[in-house]
Amino acid sequence: MYYIYLLRSKNNPGKTYIGYTTNLNRRFKKHNEGGSFHTKENRPWVLVAYICLDSKSKALSFEKYLKVGSGYAFAKKRFW
Repeated sequence: MYYIYLLRSKNNPGKTYIGYTTNLNRRFKKHNEGGSFHTKENRPWVLVAYICLDSKSKALSFEKYLKVGSGYAFAKKRFW
């Protein structure tokens, strides 16, 4: 399975992150341990939502959509 996940910084709620993985638990742990360049400064992170898809191409396409324009507005309105 392929996961698209949304994180929010616990210490800085204005900071959010959208990512993709095949192992959600491992990836979430890595973010909170500082193992990701893009998220280490705003730790700890809270998992806000995740979407599980059975197609890698659909998952990557949906992640890309959520990171730009109307997709980000959708995520902000529905998840944050």
